[in-house]
Amino acid sequence: MNSKRILGIFTLITVLILPMSAIANGPPSFVELAKKCGPSVVFISTVNTVQQDNSMQNKFHAPGQKNPFEDFFKQFEDRFKGNNPKQRRKQGGLGTGFIISADGYIVTNNHVVASAEEIKVKLQNADREYPAKLIGLDKETDLALLKIDAGKKLPFLSFANSEKAKVGEWVLAIGNPFGLGHTVTKGIISAKGRIIGAGPFDNFIQTDASINPGNSGGPLIDMNGKVIGINTMILANGQGIGFAIPSNMAENVISQLKTNNKVSRGWLGVTIQDADANTAKALGLSSKTGALVSSVNPGDPADKGGMKVGDVILEVGGAKIDDTNDLLRTIAAILPGKKIDVQVWRKGQTKNLIITLGERNGKTTVSAEKFAPKAKEETIDQLGLVVRKVDREVEAKALGLEKTEGLLVIEVQQGTPADEAAIAVGDVILEANQHQVNTLPELRKIINTEGKSRGLVMLLIKRQGRNIFRTIELAPKK
Repeated sequence: MNSKRILGIFTLITVLILPMSAIANGPPSFVELAKKCGPSVVFISTVNTVQQDNSMQNKFHAPGQKNPFEDFFKQFEDRFKGNNPKQRRKQGGLGTGFIISADGYIVTNNHVVASAEEIKVKLQNADREYPAKLIGLDKETDLALLKIDAGKKLPFLSFANSEKAKVGEWVLAIGNPFGLGHTVTKGIISAKGRIIGAGPFDNFIQTDASINPGNSGGPLIDMNGKVIGINTMILANGQGIGFAIPSNMAENVISQLKTNNKVSRGWLGVTIQDADANTAKALGLSSKTGALVSSVNPGDPADKGGMKVGDVILEVGGAKIDDTNDLLRTIAAILPGKKIDVQVWRKGQTKNLIITLGERNGKTTVSAEKFAPKAKEETIDQLGLVVRKVDREVEAKALGLEKTEGLLVIEVQQGTPADEAAIAVGDVILEANQHQVNTLPELRKIINTEGKSRGLVMLLIKRQGRNIFRTIELAPKK
């Protein structure tokens, strides 16, 4: 037998053996894991009352259109006002939860129980339902804590460290999809740190374990039988894409709900934005990192601690800050009243601040009103802008300014650097490369000096009462 034939036979044997090896080392068995964790997962049913409009007018026309028979039906409804066309009816809901202590504390989603008038909990393989007491809710992370009195010690699950979880690890989801009852699905951690616009503290674990309506509030379990996340939502029109709240975030929230019936979060009192590569370059940073401060609320903790507009927050308590989402989560996880060390980048060098955090509240951005155009407009050819001074108090107020300052953008020429940087009509330019500008000569000077040497200019603008930064690349002169 020649060497080529021997090599061919060996290759064939290898091809046949490898698939058998792959099968032998395939997905692990989830039997024991499901058996161990299943009894700690509960099913939640809720009842709430909703108003149903039974008026005759609303039965005979499309939403948003005027009913052509409105006057006809109204004469009958006015005559029988005692028969209120808006009737109240009961509406039910289903979800999942899991027990976290032997005395009956249960974690679920806020959206499962938030509007419920009655909450009932059913244990695995049990006919009886237990009335549940709502201990606390947290809308911003979509978490809720319940309590039942079962008259006995209950099996419970513990939280894992979600920071140590790795993409590709096996996970198990247990829930009540479509009200079918106790259902187990398996998958892997598909991604971590997903930001999907669900709330200010997005940091979801993505999984391909099947999650459907009714799974909300159920546990995502690692191979050690611990909760790595709380299943909370699915991607519409997507298959194999579900999202879970990381256990580390959930554990902190649940601990506060259990102790105080509410969640308290730290508050700096700043408006922030991410710094792109050009903005980082304009600020003298070696790479895009941190959170750029576009405004500081007067009298709030950041202001009292010496933070300035244009600072880039690099670290909080020694922990590196990658972007705005990272800063929001980090500050929110710290209790109000605590002093923190904050490292910022300010005009080419680092500076350390000591800030005592306030408590997060519901402040919102003030919207600007209409402003009246005025004469004496001037063009900045390098940027592709037409601007003029803001010199009337009434106009400044309408633009969301505290005083008459800056240059109002009247026109943005199409295809110019300003257009590409998303500068908009109605923006007010307050600073250029962190220098205040109130006149066109001041702005032109910065463009022709620092701007020319760096190849870009960073503008601080006021837009509808809110500060934002925009960095414009300067086209070289031909």
